[in-house]
Formats: sequence, structure tokens, C-alpha cells
Amino acid sequence: MGAIPREVKDGFKYDEIPWQRFPHFYGPGEEVPGGLATLASGDAEAAGRVLGELWENLHHQGSTIAVGALAVPFLLRIATAGIPGLRASTLRLVAEIGRCQHFGDGTREGLLQVAEDPLEAEGTTMCPTNWTIQAARDAITDDLHLLFPLLPDPDPDVRSATAFVLAAATSEIRRVSSTLHRRLAVEDDPVVCVSLILAIAQLAREHQDEHARVWARELWSDPGRSPEIRIGAGLAWLCLVGDPVPDELRALLTDVSTDQCSDQFQRVPWLGPVDSSSGLRRCIHEMLTPDVPWHSI
Repeated sequence: MGAIPREVKDGFKYDEIPWQRFPHFYGPGEEVPGGLATLASGDAEAAGRVLGELWENLHHQGSTIAVGALAVPFLLRIATAGIPGLRASTLRLVAEIGRCQHFGDGTREGLLQVAEDPLEAEGTTMCPTNWTIQAARDAITDDLHLLFPLLPDPDPDVRSATAFVLAAATSEIRRVSSTLHRRLAVEDDPVVCVSLILAIAQLAREHQDEHARVWARELWSDPGRSPEIRIGAGLAWLCLVGDPVPDELRALLTDVSTDQCSDQFQRVPWLGPVDSSSGLRRCIHEMLTPDVPWHSI
């Protein structure tokens, strides 16, 4: 991935990439550039259809695969310049290629986890999954200049998805985190605010920024903040520390008003993979009562 020249990515020179060496979940890798070209076309109907196929081929059942990493630089450029209505979903696909499988994992240890078990291998290629994740994340980091301008996008789902992608950065962490903080200071959409908070926390968790736990606690414990920000910061804080859950936070997360935010929070990119209909409820349950199986409630 690191050897792909900028002009190959910017020029969509698919022929320069060895797709044939990396099958996707349902077929040969040579099929991928055709899908990318259709996604980049001006045909909204065809692009929408092929984006669904790319999701299935590159992210089957929550898993990632090596050829997906090769697609990341092109997906980012298509998201930037392609059909606006497909931008958010394209960005979310990029982010999912660059993180481990999260279906059903809303735990304190799992929600913001990025890397996969080093021994986990892709069934199709037997390539270590962590290699794919790292390659995709490095490709994201190489293209930060494409992502920062999307943070003020008019579409809140695009802003949320951009935060989701930026949370996968592997270097320039201080710059990325500072940019996310600045966006949070002016953001007015509750779902985007939560996405920015979780992105900041994910970077801090992986790169051991201990200031973030203090910041997150100040947010969730401040009654002057909006309920959404307090809830999002509460989830972030629980992922950043191993401390027992304070009574004040438990009361916040189990309040009936918090449950009423469930549908709204389903738009937060981190929560959909946890549960397709009740991501917030499941995260709260698994974080507050980890010994009680979710299916028993």
C-alpha cells in the first residue's frame, strides 16, 4: 500500500494495482476496479447498486479482506468527488475495512477496539486480518488531506462518517485529534457530536492519551451539556478507563430519557455494527451489566 504512488491514486489508474492477487469474499479481485469505476460515474442508480455490492464483497458479515485495503485510496477519492448522496456510506465502508469485526460487541473493551487478534486470518486468502486493517489505516492516514475538508460537509451523516474514518488514523494523532476537537466546538448536530466524541476517544484509547479520560468525564458529568453529548461522553469514558461505573453515570445511562435517544443514536457509525436496531441499548447493557447476556433481557 505504501508503494502506491500518489499519481496512481489521484488518476484512478486501476491497472497499476495487482487486484488479481487478492480475491474478495465472492469472487476474483479483478472485479473490484470495475465496481469502483461505476461508483465514480455520474449514474446515481448504478453507483448506488454497486456500492451495495462493494459492501458485501469487501465487508461480508462484518469481516474485512485484503483487497478492501487496496480499494481504500480510491474509495476515499470517490467519496470526495463522487455522488454526494453516496458519500456517507462510502466513507463508512472505508472505516469498516480499517477496523476489526464489531458485530454484537458493545463492551467497554470492544466498542473502540480497532486491531484484530494477530492470529486471526482471512478465510479466503489466509492473510492475517490485522495486516489488512493496518494497510487500510495507513492508506487513510496518507489521505488525511482529503478527509479534513469533509468535516464541515452540509450532510451530518457525512460529518459523522468522516469522524469514523479519521479515528482510524495511525499517525499525526495530535493533529487529527485537535481537528476533531475544533469541529466539536462548533458542531450543532447531536449525532455528529457523539461521533466526534467517540472518534477522539478511540484515538486516545489506542495512543494512550490519559488527558482524554478527564475530558470525557467533564463532559458527561456536566448537567449544562446536552443529553446526547453527556451520553456519548459517558460511553467514551467507560471505554477509556477500567474504573467501576459511578452512580451518577449509571443513573444517566439508565434514565428513561436516555432510552428515548436510541433511534437517534443508531445513526452514530460505531453503534450500528453493535446491533442493527438497538446499538445504544446494547452498549449500555454490556457496559453496565457485562455478566448478563444481552439475549436474556
